[in-house]
Amino acid sequence: MQSNRRNFISVAAAAPLFIPSSAFGANDKLTFGLIATGGRGRYLLDKFQKLGAQCVALCDVYEPNLQAAQKIAPEAKPYTDYHELLNRKDIDAVVIASPDHQHRPMLLAALDAKKDAYLEKPLSKSLAESEIMIKAVRASKQVVQIGMQRRSAPALIKAKKLMDEGILGRITLAKPQWHWNVAKELDNSPLPGKLDWDAFLGSAPKRELEPMRFRRWRYFYDYAGGNMTDQGTHLMDVVLWFTKNGPPQAAIAQGYVAKMTGSEQADVFSAVFEFPEMMATWTLDYCNSYQNGWSITFMGDKGTMILDEDGYTVYKEPWRRTDKPIMQELAPVPIETHIQNFMDCVKSRQDPNCTVEIAAAAVAGPHLANLAMLQKKQVRL
Repeated sequence: MQSNRRNFISVAAAAPLFIPSSAFGANDKLTFGLIATGGRGRYLLDKFQKLGAQCVALCDVYEPNLQAAQKIAPEAKPYTDYHELLNRKDIDAVVIASPDHQHRPMLLAALDAKKDAYLEKPLSKSLAESEIMIKAVRASKQVVQIGMQRRSAPALIKAKKLMDEGILGRITLAKPQWHWNVAKELDNSPLPGKLDWDAFLGSAPKRELEPMRFRRWRYFYDYAGGNMTDQGTHLMDVVLWFTKNGPPQAAIAQGYVAKMTGSEQADVFSAVFEFPEMMATWTLDYCNSYQNGWSITFMGDKGTMILDEDGYTVYKEPWRRTDKPIMQELAPVPIETHIQNFMDCVKSRQDPNCTVEIAAAAVAGPHLANLAMLQKKQVRL
C-alpha cells in the first residue's frame, strides 16, 4: 500500500468528543500519580488531565524529566522514590510509564498499596514475569489496564466485527510489519541534569553509567525486549484478537543491528509464529520508510484486510492488480478511548478492555521470538 493518505470510499465517523470527568463528578475527579515522566509519561499525563483526571503526584529518577512534567501538572508534588508516591492516601490510581524492567516491581508495589494502575505496554520483560503479574492482579481487587490502545479504538472494533462475520473466510496468514527510517548511532554523550542511576537500574545488573543506556534503554537486554516486544506487542495483540487465537505455539526469528550502533537489540528483524491453523510473521525495519509506519495484512481464502495508520481496506479473492477495494474506511486509533475506558472501570470496578491476561498473550510471541533470535533456533511455548 502507498504510504500517502488514500481517498477512502467511506469514512468512519470522527472519534467521539471526550467529555472530561464522565466517570467522576465535578467534585469527585480521579486523582492519580504518574510514575516515570519521560516522553511517554508526559504524553499520558496530558491526555489523562484533558479527560478530567487530576494529577497530584509525579515521580522520576531523572530531574529534567520531572521538571518537564511539572510544567504540565504544576500542582503535583514531585518525588524521586515511587514508594513514597504510593504511600499517599489521596491517590486513586497510578500511571506507570517506566522502562520494561521496572513494570513488574512497580505494578506489584501499586497493588500492595491498593492503587489501580494504567501500565504501559509491554506487560512484562519475560514470560515468567507475565505469570507473576497475572497472579498478583487477580489476587488483588485493583483495576489494571495495559496501554494497548487498539483494544479501545472504535474503528478497529468495527473491523474486528467484519472479520467475525466472515468477510475474509478462513485466515491462513497474518503479516504485521513496522517501517521507519529512524535508526542511527546511539547518543552516549554526557547527560544534562541529575540522574539517580542506581534507582534506574533497580534489580537490573549493576554497572557504571553509560548515558546511552538511559537515553535508549529499550535497546539493551537488561531493561527491555527491544522493538520485538515494544511495537510487536501492539501488532501481535491485534493478530490474536482478530483471529481468536491464544499465544503462538512456537517462534523462529532472525535480525541484526544495521545502523543503530551501540544497540544490543536489532533494528532490522523478522519472526515467524506457528499457530494451530495459521501462521503469522512480524517484520520491522528501522532503516527504511517504504509503507511508512505500521500495518497488518490478514490473508483469507475469501479476502484480504489491511490495517494501517490510515485505516482498513478489504479486497475480495481472487485478487487482481486492477481490483478496487470492496471496503475502505478511516480507522484512527485514539488513545483517549482507552484511557476513558480505564477511568470508567475505576469507577465501575469492571475489567478494562486490555486486561493483564490479554497483554500477557500479546507479548508471549515476541518474547518467544527474542529467545529464538538469541538462541538461533526455534523456541516452543
